[in-house]
Amino acid sequence: QVQLVESGGGLVQAGDSLTLSCAFSGRAFSNYAMGWFRQAPGKEREFVGCINWNGVLTYYADALKGRITISRNDPAKTVYLRMNSLKPEDTAVYYCAAKGGSFVYTLSEDYDFWGQGTQVTVSS
Repeated sequence: QVQLVESGGGLVQAGDSLTLSCAFSGRAFSNYAMGWFRQAPGKEREFVGCINWNGVLTYYADALKGRITISRNDPAKTVYLRMNSLKPEDTAVYYCAAKGGSFVYTLSEDYDFWGQGTQVTVSS
């Protein structure tokens, strides 16, 4: 069983940057693609971005391209979401997810394991 624990959320101001972390445990991290999703109050969960098993491929939501970067550190079994120029509309609970496989995956239903989420609140 895979466990995922997100951290790094909090209250920030518009224009700030923030890096979220997701610690992976339970199985071989290198066998998993990782994704980030978010859910704002009253809205559906939406795709943020993902990274493949070896970090060579990344894919980002069109609306967030240019402001986010996803990376992974395999020895640390951690995936990161770096967000720049934060806006109030980025306020959401951010979730990481894991999918066994070789590609990048953009649909929430593709993912096998989920973390509990970390709250990011961006004040104007």
